[in-house]
Amino acid sequence: MTLSLVTGGAGFIGAHVVNALIGSGHRVVVVDDLSGGFRDNVHPAAVFMEGSVSDHALLERLFNEHDFDYVYHLAAYAAEGLSHFIRRFNYTSNLIGSVNVINESVKHKVKCFVFTSSIAVYGALPPPMREDMAPTPKDPYGIAKLAVEQDLRAAHDMFGLNYIIFRPHNVYGEYQNIGDRYRNVVGIFMNQIMQHKPLTVFGDGLQTRAFSYIGDVAPVIAGSVTKPEAYNRTFNVGADTDYTVKELAEMTMKAMGAKGSIRFLPPRDEVRHAQADHERARTCFGAGVVTSLESGLARMASWARRAGIRKSRRFEAIEISHNLPPIWTEDE
Repeated sequence: MTLSLVTGGAGFIGAHVVNALIGSGHRVVVVDDLSGGFRDNVHPAAVFMEGSVSDHALLERLFNEHDFDYVYHLAAYAAEGLSHFIRRFNYTSNLIGSVNVINESVKHKVKCFVFTSSIAVYGALPPPMREDMAPTPKDPYGIAKLAVEQDLRAAHDMFGLNYIIFRPHNVYGEYQNIGDRYRNVVGIFMNQIMQHKPLTVFGDGLQTRAFSYIGDVAPVIAGSVTKPEAYNRTFNVGADTDYTVKELAEMTMKAMGAKGSIRFLPPRDEVRHAQADHERARTCFGAGVVTSLESGLARMASWARRAGIRKSRRFEAIEISHNLPPIWTEDE
């Protein structure tokens, strides 16, 4: 039976990838430090190890104990906006941690390394963003993701490590950490609604994103290793239809059955418009399932009401406070 390692498998996207892998007959080992995920997210059939990919000695032991066929590397601290202010932490977690996993994958000759990068690598390039564009990331998070992509290509050229790179964007759905104030806008909105608080929007709310339902994204990532034609290629994955953040706030309130208000905050330094082209993924993996934003929000809202309110904690290891949005330092 196929054995796969999923780093970050207790997190949002990772947990869904684990579920899809187990559903298709894989045995799965999960490693996660629970900094952003939850033990309850992990499928009961998976073997769970608590630990960080930044711990290379732990990874050495893990790879020595298990003969992995495939590695799905999803572990990351994916707070893109916050990454400006936690640069050392960002590069340690998202770049050095990734290199540790790549090293062990090379040494143990895994068949394919699947990496979830991000649309953040494109920076402010004009939409629709295509895989053949030269990436120009705008923040340390995107820089780290692009560096890992480049390292995977170098590892393939030098050692023959096959890889598949996915660039998902604005993914939402069940298991999202709604208590994280720095990322996951849909989760932030739902958590605020349940607390009868105004929804916080940076700037005028007219920045646009294509919000992607997890059920449309995770199965593509999980099943990609069965497509040899996908090996050593990069794919955008996610939704095609873009919405403004203001529209999203209004649709989220409707999905939650609540009437609320929007609190507009000073704008932050972020990409104004971000949508990706998905023709390459459709050609390789097929059209797949397309869940409307209304339907996806309704599914997530049902889950969020069951999960309940989650306290939003401050990130305590801020390295640079200059220009840090004040809301990120507020107590709740």
